[in-house]
Amino acid sequence: MKRRVPRPSELAPLLQFRKPQLNAMKRRLASALTIDDLRRIAKRRTPKAAFDYTDGAAEDELSLARARQAFRDIEFHPSILRDVAKVDTSRTVLGGNVALPFGIAPTGFTRLMHTEGEIAGAHAAARAGIPFSLSTLGTSSIEDIKGANAHGRNWFQLYMWRDRERSMALVDRAAAAGFDTLLVTVDVPVAGARLRDTRNGMSIPPTLTLRTVLDAIPHPRWWFDLLTTEPLSFASLDRWPGTVAEYLDTMFDPTLTFEDLAWIKAHWPNKLVVKGIQTLDDARAVVDLGVDGVLLSNHGGRQLDRAPVPFHLLPTVARELGGDAEVLLDTGIMSGADIVAAVALGARFTLVGRAYLYGLMAGGEAGVDRAIEILSGQVTRAMQLLGVTSLDELTPQHVTQLYRFGRGVSGLDT
Repeated sequence: MKRRVPRPSELAPLLQFRKPQLNAMKRRLASALTIDDLRRIAKRRTPKAAFDYTDGAAEDELSLARARQAFRDIEFHPSILRDVAKVDTSRTVLGGNVALPFGIAPTGFTRLMHTEGEIAGAHAAARAGIPFSLSTLGTSSIEDIKGANAHGRNWFQLYMWRDRERSMALVDRAAAAGFDTLLVTVDVPVAGARLRDTRNGMSIPPTLTLRTVLDAIPHPRWWFDLLTTEPLSFASLDRWPGTVAEYLDTMFDPTLTFEDLAWIKAHWPNKLVVKGIQTLDDARAVVDLGVDGVLLSNHGGRQLDRAPVPFHLLPTVARELGGDAEVLLDTGIMSGADIVAAVALGARFTLVGRAYLYGLMAGGEAGVDRAIEILSGQVTRAMQLLGVTSLDELTPQHVTQLYRFGRGVSGLDT
């Protein structure tokens, strides 16, 4: 092989150095290419009890693991030679426009994850043109969320408490603040057994025990932010002496019935979605009551372990009821490909909870922006590679659900 000395002009293009990013947070977030990357950063930067509250699920955490596995076990069927230079990720959902096929799910105790809490999520949602959902157990007020997302879409998630008047007072406040959708959660008659929280002694707010003091050593910034910002406050309480699970059991109303749902619907003036649907029969029953949408969800695996996988239930509910109500989905979503698969199988819209919180824990508001950016890029790229230019072009023919263990026979079939 003949060799020669390279000319300086030939070396110059190879010796261009990237400008260093001196901001450590921006550097961390830029290095995150997936939601899993954000999760790893979040785990390093957040105390164990707060991280586990987000990351964990009920009992053996099988429901969550199966939901995530269901999305991994899909096969896409792309079309080729389509002009996909421009892709439209927007659509109409529950009477309003959304820029992307996902929004931010309601999450409780969010300022425990990062002191910017729900306000960071609302700001990021406003920039992205997607809905932000505030939980009954949120750590920011209804009015503050409206201020943070003044011109965007805000949704309110309702837990019906034993104290009905107190619950409906929050609903009235949400309506007065212009929240356009109410998510009535129906899968929490009692709190699930979230064993990580019990083992960690997760309390509201976190208490300084020997364990938490030791855990504070590698997380000084988190504790500094907690102790030097406004004290945590909740829609329902300022302080609770026990664990999260004990508090939830004092609140949730195990007597809630379909009649109560009808009463809530009569009271709420805007769109109403029932969150926590896990069977076709229950989906049909609430649609018959005239709700605007059903949210297929097993609460992120945080309630009944071994619950149905919402993604597996989606095609049947969309086929049977999609003409009468909008079908939404959550649980297990960790990538834009997951979202595209859900839309292809009939979901009008999806909600992401943990994916948003991993971004929040990794970098506050900038981390939420990064999570949305990652998911948005993945949605667009998956659509282009499938050969579609709009969400309405996605159909069940684009996706096959692969069942790792086959479909079992239920007791009703024997």
